[in-house]
Amino acid sequence: MSSLMDDTDSAILRILRADGRKPNSEVAQAVALSPSACLRRIRMLEERGIIRGYTVVTGSDVEEGRGVDVVVQVTLDRQTEDYLSRFENAVRQCPEIRECFLMTGDVDYWLRVRTESVAAYEVIHGEVLSRLPGVTRINSSIAMRDALRPRRRGRN
Repeated sequence: MSSLMDDTDSAILRILRADGRKPNSEVAQAVALSPSACLRRIRMLEERGIIRGYTVVTGSDVEEGRGVDVVVQVTLDRQTEDYLSRFENAVRQCPEIRECFLMTGDVDYWLRVRTESVAAYEVIHGEVLSRLPGVTRINSSIAMRDALRPRRRGRN
């Protein structure tokens, strides 16, 4: 993929990762292109699948104080296509599971679960995760904070 991109494309991606709603005119100015040339590059990045979509990241002051992110590592008893497919289809049915990655290494899946509390996660662990097809081991870690998100003043 990197051989398909030049420094300007990389700069455009950096800007859009930081703010996907940044006006094209501001992106163009930041990368020293005309707005039309910049928009053409963005469209080409989309067509080539380098930019696959745009999303909204929530996190108002009220919302940040609520909820718990849990990183969950899941090991299955088999890694056949049938087991992987059944597991992934079941995961899609749980809205609290925000991310799910098939991994290499010691665990099969890495999940990010967002719940309203540790008690709510306990329910999801017992009633959803432990009942997913083929699960043999679940290792959960509760996130203390998102270290990449800018911290508000007055908060340590």
